[in-house]
Amino acid sequence: MSVDQKSWDTAVRHLYRDAVAYIATGPRRHEDWVLDVLALMTRAVPDPRGWARVDDEAQAPERVGNPTWPFAVHPPEYVAPRLKEIDRDSAENLLLALTETGCTLSNLQYFTESPDELRAMARTILARYGDEATYRTNVSKHGSAPGTIDFTLESFEYNPLGVFMEDCGLVIVSDTEVGLFWSFAD
Repeated sequence: MSVDQKSWDTAVRHLYRDAVAYIATGPRRHEDWVLDVLALMTRAVPDPRGWARVDDEAQAPERVGNPTWPFAVHPPEYVAPRLKEIDRDSAENLLLALTETGCTLSNLQYFTESPDELRAMARTILARYGDEATYRTNVSKHGSAPGTIDFTLESFEYNPLGVFMEDCGLVIVSDTEVGLFWSFAD
């Protein structure tokens, strides 16, 4: 599946319209993709294609002197082990779960579109990064198979990387780009 800027931007803006979110893509410049994630967290790199970025905390007064806000400042060796690899289906579900607080697929009830239409938007987002991309998250809702997330579980755990009470996210790594999809709740 190929994707164009208009469909990708539309999907991103629509899905995360009600979330406190940070959605950004940057170039993959390092073998160690965590360094590229940290560059995204500090807003140090532009989107290589000039596509949409969602930064709900861009104007927060807490950002003065703290370019990572609402992320906490962490070294790569702290971040890397907190991001566990998941499969593509789990990444698709996670993109939908990040649309509101609580990291759950029950968030889909707040949309007028059907679950199939929302899943199509999530697949549009993933298509940007290609079929060979890998996916990582700080969310733990372990499914029955390794690398899966089970969204039928009532509770979840996560490894915080931000300063809010809840921060859940997805990192997408391709050969040329790194995407960061994060949702925050206080």
